[in-house]
Order: sequence, then C-alpha cells, then structure tokens
Amino acid sequence: QVQLVESGGGLVQAGGSLRLSCAASGRTFSSLTMGWFRQAPGKEREFVGAINWSGSSTYYADSMKGRFTCSRDNAKNTVYLQMNSLKPEDTAVYYCAATPREYGLGYALRYDYWGQGTQVTVSS
Repeated sequence: QVQLVESGGGLVQAGGSLRLSCAASGRTFSSLTMGWFRQAPGKEREFVGAINWSGSSTYYADSMKGRFTCSRDNAKNTVYLQMNSLKPEDTAVYYCAATPREYGLGYALRYDYWGQGTQVTVSS
C-alpha cells in the first residue's frame, strides 16, 4: 500500500506560480512512477504530467508543456509539481498518483494509488 498526501494548493492570480507537493509513505517510493492529474468541476480527470522512478524522465500533457514541471526527491519521498504562468482554466483539484508501470502514464487507470487532492484556484 502507498499513502499519498498532496499540499500546496491555494488561490493565486493569473500569471502567478504555485508548487504542489505530494508526500508518499508505505511501499518503496523510489520504485514508483509518479503522476499528476487534475479535475475541474463538471469535467473528466485530466493528465498533467508524470515522472519516472529516478526522475530522469518526465512526461507532460501538451497544454502543460513549458509551464508545469514535475520533480521528485526520493530521499524525502516527495514529488513536486511546479506550476508557472497559471491561467484561470488551470483551476481544478490536483491529484498525485503512483504506479509501478512505466508506460501509458497519461491514463488514470494505469495508476494504483491516489491522494485526496488539493484545490488550485486561479483568479483572473
């Protein structure tokens, strides 16, 4: 079992930045691929980005490339999502997720463990 707890969400003005954190406990964190998803009201859960076990590879949804960055610190069992140049349409609940898989990372069904989510609100 893996427990994931997100933090760092909040209210920010358009153009601003936030850094989300996701602390993991349980199964060996350094062996897991970590992903970030988001879900806005009335919309389906959407892939944001993912990072492999070592941090050497990252993957992003096209709309997030250049603005969002995934990173991890295996010594701290934590993964981060740095979000820059935020837009009102980035408003959503952001979830981190974990999987032992290395492919198909854009699909929520590929992830076995989920955090409870953290709200990000971007005002115009």
